[in-house]
Amino acid sequence: MLHPLPLRTTHQQTQLQIPLNNPLSNQFNFKQNYRNISNLLLSLTRSRTLPKGLQVHAHIIKTRFQAILLISHHLINFYSKTQLPFDSQRVFEETQVKSSTTWSSVISCFAQNEIPCVAVEFFHRMLGFGVRPNDHIFPSALKASGMLSWREFERSVHCLALKTGFDGDVFVGSSMVDMYAKCGEIRDARTVFDGMPDEEALRLFKQALWEGLDVNDFTFSSVIRACGNSTLLELGKQIHGSCLKTSYDSSSFVGSSLVSLYSKCGVIEGAYQVFEEIPERNLGLWNAMLIACAQHAHIEKAFDLFKQMESVCMKPNFITFLCVLYACSHAGLVEKGKHYFELMKVYGIEPGDQHYASMVDLLGRAGRLQDAVSIINGMPIKPTESVWGALLTGCQIHKDTELAVYAADRVFELGQVSSGMHVLLANAYAAAGRYEDAAKARKMLRDRGVKKETGLSWVEQGNCVHTFTARDRHHAISGEIYMKLKELGEEMERAGYVADTSFVLQEVGSDEKNQAIRYHSERLAIAFGLITFPPERPI
Repeated sequence: MLHPLPLRTTHQQTQLQIPLNNPLSNQFNFKQNYRNISNLLLSLTRSRTLPKGLQVHAHIIKTRFQAILLISHHLINFYSKTQLPFDSQRVFEETQVKSSTTWSSVISCFAQNEIPCVAVEFFHRMLGFGVRPNDHIFPSALKASGMLSWREFERSVHCLALKTGFDGDVFVGSSMVDMYAKCGEIRDARTVFDGMPDEEALRLFKQALWEGLDVNDFTFSSVIRACGNSTLLELGKQIHGSCLKTSYDSSSFVGSSLVSLYSKCGVIEGAYQVFEEIPERNLGLWNAMLIACAQHAHIEKAFDLFKQMESVCMKPNFITFLCVLYACSHAGLVEKGKHYFELMKVYGIEPGDQHYASMVDLLGRAGRLQDAVSIINGMPIKPTESVWGALLTGCQIHKDTELAVYAADRVFELGQVSSGMHVLLANAYAAAGRYEDAAKARKMLRDRGVKKETGLSWVEQGNCVHTFTARDRHHAISGEIYMKLKELGEEMERAGYVADTSFVLQEVGSDEKNQAIRYHSERLAIAFGLITFPPERPI
C-alpha cells in the first residue's frame, strides 16, 4: 500500500512540503511543482529514503504528475535504488506512453538489482515495440547478458550494437568488454577492447580507477597496449608504476605490453629490463621482445633470443617466425632468412601469406627481384595484396618500373585493395617520371570513394600530445620549429646529405620537391622534440 501524504507535517518532515495547488489550473504552479517534485525525487533516490519517497509517490498520484514521462523515469529509478525492482515495474506498466528513456530505466533496474532474466525479457519486449536501443539501454542489456552467460544472446546484442553503430561508443564498448570477461571469453573481450579508439580505452581505464573498480593483469595489459599504439611514454610509465605497486608487473601479459610500449617509444633498454624481470615468460612475451629487437636493428640479439627459446623448450609459433624474418629483411640477411623460412617446416608450421610477403620483402630489398618473383610463382596459396605490395616496394627501391607495373596489374586482379596499395603504385610511377600514370592511380582512389588518411606525426610532452601534418604552421611555436629545421638542414648538407626526391608525386621543380621533404610531419615533430625535450629523453 502507498501511504498518502499527510496534510500536516511534523518538524522533521518540513523538507517534504510541496505546494498543493492544482498543477493543471495554473501553468506557473504546474512548472514550479514539477521542478520541486523532480528535484525531491532525485534527492530521495540519492539518500535511499524509502518512507518519504512513498509519500512523494502518493502526492504524484493525487496530482496526476505520473503522466509526465520524466516523473515516471525518476520513480522507476527511485524504486530501483531502494531495491524494490517490482515496484519499478509497476510504475513502468502504469506509464501509458513509454519512451526509450522509460524502457532504459526499467531494463537498468532489473540489471542493477541482479534479476537478469527479467531485464532480458524487457529488452525483447522493447524491440517488439519497435524501440531502438541506445547508449543507455545497451550497457544494461550487456550487463544482464554477462550475468547469465548466454552466449547466443550476448552475440546477438553485440551484432545489434554493430548494426546500429553503437559499438564505437565508449560506454557500450566497455560493457561489451565486461560482458565477455565475465563469461570467461577473454579473447573476445580483448578483441573488443583493442577495437576501441585508444583515447576511449584510456578514458575507460581512468574511469575504472576513479570509481574504485578492480583492475587485473588483463586491464593493465590492454591499457598499456593502448599507450604503446599512441606512443604515450609518460602515461605508460605511470601505469607501469601502478603495476609495480600491485605486483602485476610479474605477469607475462603485462610484460609483453610493456615491452611493446617501450620499444615503440624508442626506449629499447626499458624493454630489455622488463623482459629480464619477468620470472615466467610465455610465448607472447618472447615474441614481443623479438619484434622489439628487430625494430631497433638489434639483429644478433634477436637471433640469440630465438636460440634461448629453443634451449628452454619454448616452441616458436608462426608469429615468432614472422619476427625473425622481419629482422632478416631489415638487415638484408638473405641466407639467414632462407634458413628460418625452411626451419618453419621442422616445427610443423605451414608458411602463410605473411611469411611469403616477408621473404619477398627480404629478396626485394636486397635487389634480388627475380628471386622474389620465383618465390611468388612457387607459392601453394594465391598471392595476397601484402605479397604483391612487398614486391612493389622492392621495385620502388631499385627503380624497376616494368616489374612494378606487372605487380600492379596482378594487384588490380584481386579487386578491392587498400588505399596504401594505390599510393605505392603512384609512387612507383612518379619515381620513373610517369606522372600521368601516377595521377591515374590517384584518380582510381577518388573514383572508388577512397581517401588516403592525412599523414600525422606526434610527440608527447607532459600531459599533452602535439600533432603535426606536413608543412604544418598551426603550432604555437611553429616559427621556432621551422628555424630549427633550417639549422638542421644546413648542418646535414655540410655533412654531405642529399635529399632523395624521387618519390615525391607531383611533377614540380627540384626546389619544391625539397620543400615537400624538408617539412615532412616527422621532421616537424622531431624538431619540436629537440627544442622542448631535455637532452637525455628519447624522441
